Amino acid sequence: MNLDNCPKCGRLYVKNIMDLCQPCLKELEHQYEICVEYLRKNRGTNIQELSDATEIPIKEITRFIREGRISIANAPNMMLPCEVCGTLIREGHMCDSCRSRLTKDLANAAKESAAAEPVKKSSEGAYRAVDKLRGI
Repeated sequence: MNLDNCPKCGRLYVKNIMDLCQPCLKELEHQYEICVEYLRKNRGTNIQELSDATEIPIKEITRFIREGRISIANAPNMMLPCEVCGTLIREGHMCDSCRSRLTKDLANAAKESAAAEPVKKSSEGAYRAVDKLRGI
């Protein structure tokens, strides 16, 4: 039996898919139902208005959207915050500018890494890896 402490309240619980204890899981489901009910009545709302009206943190609403439980396809004003800079986006985890900056930084890091490594002979590489595993 796998036991863990609930990350929300600290209670000891049997691990499950949601990684929450039963009382916190019930509270999360209740929050979800409140969000869905409010969105049914107010289709043009945005994430900040939803959070203010329901008193549910934006973090939890974002979680519902990322899990696919709340659809933003028919909600034109509903947007998610970028996980890096907080800019509002419609899909994914990062805005286009953060994504392009990350791609550029990774490309630069790869170039620097390739330039820093000395050129190795291809015949030594295969045997060297096997020798490392054997401890030679």
